[in-house]
Amino acid sequence: MAERSFAKEVQDLRLGAGETFHGEGILAITKALLQCGVGYVAGYQGAPISHLMDVLSDAQDILAEYGVHFESSASEATAAATLAASVMYPIRGAAVFKAPVGTNVASDALANLASGGVTGGALIIVGEDYGEGSSIMQERSHAYAMKSQIWLLDPRPNLPSIVKAVEDAFALSEASNTPVMLEVRIRACHVTGSFQAKDNVRPPFTLADALEAPRRDTQRIVLPPASFVHEKEKVERRWPAAIDYITRNRLNETFGNGRAEVGIILQGGMYNGVVRALNLLGLADVAGDSRVPLYVLNVTYPLIDEEVIAFARDKSAVLVVEEGQPAFIEPAIRAVLHKAGLGTKVYGKDPLPTAGEYTTSVLLGGIRSFITDTARELIRNDARIPEVKSVLEHPKVKALTDVVPPRPPGFCTGCPERPIFSALKLVEKELGAHHIAADIGCHLFSINAPFNIGATTMGYGLGPASAAAFNVPAKKKAIAIMGDGGFWHNGLTSGIGNAVFNKSDGLTIVVDNHYSAATGGQDILSSRADNRSRDTQHPIAKAVEGVGVKWVRQLTRTYDVGRMRDAIKEALTTPEKGPKVIVASSECMLNRQRRERPLVQGAIKAGQRVVKSRFGVDEDVCTGDHACIRLSGCPSLSVKHTDDPLKEDPVAAIDQTCVGCGNCGEVADAAVLCPSFYRADIVHNPNVFDRLLARLRTRVIGWLQARRERGLVGLPG
Repeated sequence: MAERSFAKEVQDLRLGAGETFHGEGILAITKALLQCGVGYVAGYQGAPISHLMDVLSDAQDILAEYGVHFESSASEATAAATLAASVMYPIRGAAVFKAPVGTNVASDALANLASGGVTGGALIIVGEDYGEGSSIMQERSHAYAMKSQIWLLDPRPNLPSIVKAVEDAFALSEASNTPVMLEVRIRACHVTGSFQAKDNVRPPFTLADALEAPRRDTQRIVLPPASFVHEKEKVERRWPAAIDYITRNRLNETFGNGRAEVGIILQGGMYNGVVRALNLLGLADVAGDSRVPLYVLNVTYPLIDEEVIAFARDKSAVLVVEEGQPAFIEPAIRAVLHKAGLGTKVYGKDPLPTAGEYTTSVLLGGIRSFITDTARELIRNDARIPEVKSVLEHPKVKALTDVVPPRPPGFCTGCPERPIFSALKLVEKELGAHHIAADIGCHLFSINAPFNIGATTMGYGLGPASAAAFNVPAKKKAIAIMGDGGFWHNGLTSGIGNAVFNKSDGLTIVVDNHYSAATGGQDILSSRADNRSRDTQHPIAKAVEGVGVKWVRQLTRTYDVGRMRDAIKEALTTPEKGPKVIVASSECMLNRQRRERPLVQGAIKAGQRVVKSRFGVDEDVCTGDHACIRLSGCPSLSVKHTDDPLKEDPVAAIDQTCVGCGNCGEVADAAVLCPSFYRADIVHNPNVFDRLLARLRTRVIGWLQARRERGLVGLPG
């Protein structure tokens, strides 16, 4: 199961020459792979590339029709290592993952791949996720491309350019025997548009052909002294070959009026934003015809010195639009122009911010400052230059920020991970605070209120590894949190296996929600669902026991807060030595709702009897203590004022977003809070028995209410 299905859209991947393809960037990339005769594709999900993996997964049957092998890899390292098939054989292959964390994980495989070089085209499609909305640390792919000499393409964000970039990437890789990275930002992944399709191409040399006729070239294996020869080959042969191909095929583009005395050099991915900013300044029309010359780097590494010099030769100043920090392109261009003896002044991270995402408003401010400083005459005297103001500066927004507290990311309504941290807080109340090593995944939301749990996070599946330093004699044990996705990605060996090997005495809680939930709900080894092309239903507990853990507890319902609390307390207080592992399992509520809601709606529509549970709070019983909210934090839990004059504080309330998980009541019971929570069953299409029972209950409740009213009448006024 995944966050979104592309089963309908992928049918357009069969379109042929002369037909028009409409869709998103991720679909265009997949179509381009087929048109290029790719032989195999592997990848690991992660925003903004998760949906590309979902497209590929939904298109498996179509890929198979053309002899293309697709795998959802165990990690980015696995995906990158599959590109070894292109080292000895003329097979085109692609790997897909999120950058930069994906390149970090895959670095060993990519470094070896780039060293020995490739025979068939090797393409690494990296989803760049940079800026305030990013879910990862702020790093760039560019540095990695430079380090390992992997050519980096950054196409203009429109479908024809993206498709052409895939084609160019394979051809460039084969012309220079070097792997190529294709950088696609989140807007490029989801931009919509159209392009003229070509016929899909079966790989001329397949993986099966390679197995039937194996070949080897020791000069491409990274082993001394060949590894030293590889470095010479990079400089003496591969680099010149790449420069020659990029130049001859004009992979970079120029736009606009070449007679202007200033110009802009920009990453291809920045093109739409730059043109929009120029349009707002009256320096370009909506079609992109610019009065300011543009040199668009669809290939950001390597730079073509001759093209840079030719563009800047007759200009007094150029602005380099390079998103992210540190700057790599700007200092390289300065060096090229200085070496050429040109006096062109270079602007970059001066009018533009040093870091952060270059949105249109940011670009508008930087370009306006550059033009005003260097070529004010380009702007008409009567032109109204728009002011650049952040939405946060709006008076009404400022007024809201004074009264509305910030809302950090948190668990979804009904998330099965929330009760785990409620149980941890209850244990902390009894045993005191512990060092808790966090991990990448939904469970990382526990670092925020109301739980405030987690000291560090060092990488996907590295929670237990980051707690390894605390494997020392002490009264308290270290606790590590790890998700099931991280467990299979990296955690089993680097975390659990390492703990066994080093006789750790700490506790690891593996949050098993049945999917790689944080990346969109993709299946993994321990998923409970049957997957037609993957082998699932492999218990985490058995894998843990398989590497030598003796103390293992499997909890199959995380909403049982009391049992969860007791298991954690036992792990932290038992005299038994060695690593302790609790596998806390309950299905991700988002995926469960995606799976069950259509079935329930269909059953109701078909007239079948369906029972839905909802929880509520009896405001007559609630004291307004709100400990339930402090120990749960569920978005459906809120407060409201009551008409009872004896209650000054607002009481707890549950809104209609409740999914009936029962966590609030479980927390209340485990913490011995109050009996104010109740469950109501809503029956759709009730049968005769349901109707009779409802009438009986209504009469009994009415009788009790009347009796109560009679008692109240007798009270003194």
